[in-house]
Amino acid sequence: MAEDNRDKPAYRLAGYAELIDRYGLEVIPNWRRSLVATGGTHRIDSTGEMIEEVFPARYWPGETVGNHLEFALKYDGTNLAILASLFQQADAGEISDHVRSKPTGKYARRLWFLYELLTGRKLPLADLKRGNYIKLLEPDQYYAVTPGRQVRRQRIIDNLPGDGRFCPLIRRTDTLRDYEAADLPGRCRQVVADYPPELLKRALGYFYSKETKSSFEIEHVTPSSTRTERFIALLQMAEQEDFCTKQRLIELQNRIVDPRFRDPDYRTSQNYVGETVAWQGEKIHFVGPKPQDLAELMDGLLAAHNRMEAGNVSAVIHAAAIAYGFVFLHPFEDGNGRIHRFLIHNILARRGFTPEGVMFPVSAIMLKNPADYDASLEAFSRQLMSLVEYSIDEEGCMTVHNDTASLYRYLDLTPQAEALFRFIGQTIDTELAGELAFLASYDTAKKAIQEIVDMPDRQIDLFIRLCLQHNGRLSARKRTGSFAFLADEEINRLEEAVQFAYGLTA
Repeated sequence: MAEDNRDKPAYRLAGYAELIDRYGLEVIPNWRRSLVATGGTHRIDSTGEMIEEVFPARYWPGETVGNHLEFALKYDGTNLAILASLFQQADAGEISDHVRSKPTGKYARRLWFLYELLTGRKLPLADLKRGNYIKLLEPDQYYAVTPGRQVRRQRIIDNLPGDGRFCPLIRRTDTLRDYEAADLPGRCRQVVADYPPELLKRALGYFYSKETKSSFEIEHVTPSSTRTERFIALLQMAEQEDFCTKQRLIELQNRIVDPRFRDPDYRTSQNYVGETVAWQGEKIHFVGPKPQDLAELMDGLLAAHNRMEAGNVSAVIHAAAIAYGFVFLHPFEDGNGRIHRFLIHNILARRGFTPEGVMFPVSAIMLKNPADYDASLEAFSRQLMSLVEYSIDEEGCMTVHNDTASLYRYLDLTPQAEALFRFIGQTIDTELAGELAFLASYDTAKKAIQEIVDMPDRQIDLFIRLCLQHNGRLSARKRTGSFAFLADEEINRLEEAVQFAYGLTA
């Protein structure tokens, strides 16, 4: 009699999805979910942030935790957060048995190394004596350091961008490959090369001011003139100094916040980002790590910075990992967002991404595209919030009740890297190119105006600005008001000079 398959599920979970379900892990889901069909079905579906792949029945890995771990590393990628959570619950003996059954297999060796890295515990296995060294991360799938650190025990090349304290991973998606192929540094140099040094110097002053204003405005803060000047001075130092040390970050925070909110060290209280939505009601958008977890996490972040710089990780990937990693750790009571955006400039400048002496106001693009910028932050915070258990007292003080350190320790910052590339590309094409073209046109218009009427610089600047407000023409009111001292014929000629310089059609 034929077997009745009507009640059997058509698909079974495999890899990370199976292990999360089996052990009830409280983790952010992996970006890729695998299932194995009972028949020959093979299908890949992409829905928003998740890719789901259904494999034919012959791909079923088996029932053991080792089988599914190896399947996960092979097909689902390297997810340190899920692995760290699993290793706290899985039987170490089962994992040892799996590695022992195939000691020279590359996935077994990677599993072995990652178990010991993420738990700090050694498996009862002897060091390998033979076999080639293999890279922990596949460089064609992840951004990794080069050449990496040789680990004799598993004959592994550890090319992770961080260590067990903090290790962000960024996948080589098609989007990121396309951005790298577009050669944004070359595009930036090409834009700059078209203009004389004296014009670039004038533009730089504007960029410093615009970046400062935009970075504060994103947070709805109106800084005093003193704080503005301090931030500009810091931006001017970004090319020369490495701010990714604990002391420099504290100094940075102290210089950009209101003096009353300066921190002498990392915060000692629980912080969060929220908004009031009703009387005594608040909607929480983000919760930072517990203060007692911060020291180790921040030490890991700074070590990852040094590791990526020494390991030749591309500049934008490096900046995304550290700047977004910083803001998600939220180590200070105030100023975290401004420091996060400052670190983008600091890393890009020191890594030679921007031409020497040039910076561009990426915060201006973030300010113009708030939904896109918010989405880059929420790609992590939205998934985080379902896993943090907290309460808030009447004075707004938060207490986090569960262990959350691992949620911030091993971040997938791929969406943030894609967003940063997008912001940088837009900044080069609009803010940088646009401002330089504007200044070049201004110089052309000013020279032509001076040849018609030798007016003071202040009057020339006003005339150009007023003309640009009306497509190259002065309004009737301004003709008889601010510029009553000019004859109509002179005004007509001056308008033509502005129109020609800026390519306007009257």
